[in-house]
Formats: sequence, C-alpha cells, structure tokens
Amino acid sequence: MAATMEDSPRSPEAKLGMRVEDLWDVQEPQLSPNEKLNACFESIPVSAFPPPPSNQEIEIKSDATLAEAVEILAEHNILSAPVVDVDAPEDASWIDRYIGIVEFAGIVVWILHQSDPTSPKSPSSRSNGTAIEAATNGMASLQLEGKDLGSSTTTSGNFFEDLTSSELYKNTKVVYFCYFSIMCEGSLNLSVSVYPPNAIFIDFKCVYPKVRDISGSFRWAPFLALERSNSFLTMLLLLSKYKMKSIPVVDLGAGRIDQIITQSAVIHMLVECAGLQWFESWGTKKISEVGLPLVTPNHIIKVYEDEPVLQAFRLMRKKRIGGVPVVERGGNNPVGNISLHDVQFLLTAPEIYHDYRAITAKDFLTAVKSYLKKHEKVVSMSRGLITCKKDCTIKELIQLLDHEKIHRVYVVDDDGNLEGLVTLRDIISRLVHEPRGYFGDFFDGVLPMPPNSRV
Repeated sequence: MAATMEDSPRSPEAKLGMRVEDLWDVQEPQLSPNEKLNACFESIPVSAFPPPPSNQEIEIKSDATLAEAVEILAEHNILSAPVVDVDAPEDASWIDRYIGIVEFAGIVVWILHQSDPTSPKSPSSRSNGTAIEAATNGMASLQLEGKDLGSSTTTSGNFFEDLTSSELYKNTKVVYFCYFSIMCEGSLNLSVSVYPPNAIFIDFKCVYPKVRDISGSFRWAPFLALERSNSFLTMLLLLSKYKMKSIPVVDLGAGRIDQIITQSAVIHMLVECAGLQWFESWGTKKISEVGLPLVTPNHIIKVYEDEPVLQAFRLMRKKRIGGVPVVERGGNNPVGNISLHDVQFLLTAPEIYHDYRAITAKDFLTAVKSYLKKHEKVVSMSRGLITCKKDCTIKELIQLLDHEKIHRVYVVDDDGNLEGLVTLRDIISRLVHEPRGYFGDFFDGVLPMPPNSRV
C-alpha cells in the first residue's frame, strides 16, 4: 500500500522508493517478492537515480600528475574518478572525451611495483616497467635512485617519504598511470563487435604519442558505462554479480558523464526507503536468512597486526578485494581494518611514519588514528572496527553501513571472533537476481571473475 501524502518522502531517494512501491503494488500476485523487485527495477531508468549532493562529478584532467590525482581523491573521499582528455574538442563524444578511470586500487598496484624488486621469475613485471619507462620517455626509473626497493627499508616510513618526494611520483602524469594500471592488472585483447543494449563498453586505445608504441587495444573493465535510459536492474547487477565498484552514466547528447552511481549510493537509497512495503518485506529478514555472510571464517583474507602494512595491500591486490581485517597474532579477534582507500595515508601523510623502523599493520592503524585525531578528521578508520552479529537484519546492517560510511562489516560471535564479512556488493546481490539470458554471453571472458573474490 503506497504511503499517503502526509507520509510523503522528504528525500529524492525516498521518492524513488515510492516509485518502486507504486510498481510493486501492480505486480502479478503469483510473483515472488524477489521477482517483483526485479520487475520494478527493470521498469525504472538509471536517469531517475538521485545525483550526488554536490550535483557535480569529480573529474581529473589528463595533464594532472599522480600526486595531484591522489590529493583530489583524498580530498573528496572517493575511491576513483574519470580522467578527462584536456585536448578533446568541445564537441567530442563521451568516448573521445574520457581516457579512463584512476582509482586507489591502481595506485596500490603502483606502490607495490615500487616496493618489490624486479624478479627474474616474473618477466611480465620487467616488461611492464620497461613499457612505462619508455612511455614516460625516460622520466624516471621505476626504482628510486639510491634505494634498494627489495630491502626491508621499503616498509619503513623513510621509504614513503622518499617515494612521495621523488620526481617519479611528482611528475608522472595520471594519463600514463592509467596505462600502467591496465598493464599491471592484465590487459584483455578482445574484439567484440556486438554490444548488448544494456551497456556501453569503451574500446580503450593508445592515443597519446608517448604511449602509442604500447601494443594492443585495451578494454578496461572499470569504464563500462550506462546510458540514461538503461534500467536500474542492469545497474544493480553490474554493481553486484559483475563486481563493478561504480557505474558511470553518460549523457550521449552532451557527450559527458552525467553521474557515477556507486555501491554506497545504492545503500543510501535503500536506507531512505525504510518503512515502504517492498523494502520492509526484504529488509526485516535476518542476514542469515538471505545467505549472508557469503564469506565464512575459513575464507576471510586477513593480515596479522605484526606484519608489514604493505602485506595488507599486497593481499588486496592478489585477491582482488577492497579491504582486510587486522587480527591478533595467534588469535581470530579483529583489531582493525585496512582498505584500499587507506593507501592515501601512505602518500599524503608519510611523515607520520618516519619514526618507525618497520611499519606494521598495527603501527599503521595507530599512526593514522593519531593523525586523524590531530587534524580533527573523521573517516571510517578513526571510528575503529565496525562489526555485527548473525542475527542482525538487512535493514539494521545497511543503516550501519550508511551511517558509518564504510564498505564492509565483519560478522563476529559473542566472544568477538570473526565469523564472516558482508560487503556492499553482497547486500545488493541479495536484492535482485539476473534473469536467464539477460546479458547473453557478453561478459563471458571479458570481466575476470576470480573465485571467492570480494571487494
């Protein structure tokens, strides 16, 4: 039953929830609640999704340096941003206007390439380094001059101070970094001429003079985009089953990104829908009733508090996950969490670690919390580890995630031992399901789908 005028929603997200409610009321009674939600979301275009409060998407210019890009991402507390070609004409199409996306996940890869020695057992690492060194026309070596990056000093505060003060960090253009991220993550040399009606996939080409010699045409998964007319269901599936962190929505007429819909924005929308029939029929269920947590204790990727902090980021890259719990040595009690977003502190405030001979995961948590307190900044890390119990409802969980502005919650037992974790993606995946043949075979072999991958 739709709400009355007296109960009219006050936020754009709640108004959107009312639209779902109206569609919910007219669905065939024989449909299951999940099938009803699928039908509702398929009927709503992504153009109806409320824009961010600022009504302005953050973009990074292609002539910006990596250091400047890090500052922008950190300042706006975002994980990624599109890179716009400063040389693109005013009437350029959106495909010609944007070069790629720079994100903290790729920045982690870059840091790890600086901290790890070139191994003769890893010829791909050497070729990637050679390609980028050539692409930047000899700007700087991937190894800092006078620093053995394979030694234990790479886990000291001095390493990060040296790294962020180096010409490599300060002068590398973000456009080259986009290519670096692609090659390090693994390029997909695919030629697909038939695109599904539900999505647009950029054919990423080498367009800059200094990188034209880098062979291949890259199709970069993070820059899959939707048109304004595409459905909510398509967007929700891409953010869940197909492991996209965010989805750019493009205005074809204007040739620009209209907005970027993130997993966090979807969770906030759901919070604003509390009290509506369709939401309550789903949100009042316990997480265990909908099969959460998906990641059980034996499959949680974790780092011990006495391990080097870079080990946390190595695990995130290797396992393609967005964060890891920091646990006590010899126990299973989490004492903190390190996420991809936290790499910003290694690059924007390296001076806070310079007294450490070797920065452990515990040292990192302590140093960053002190730094945040000193500068009166409030981010998820400053609040400590956020947990829940298995008897928590979906509604309670998404309210917790939205209030704390975090991407994951650890499930613990009464003694504080890890029992699992739930991510934003896990929750969205329990809201909708992919109808048979919805995307056809378009994603087969295009998007890497590693087993047990959690971001």
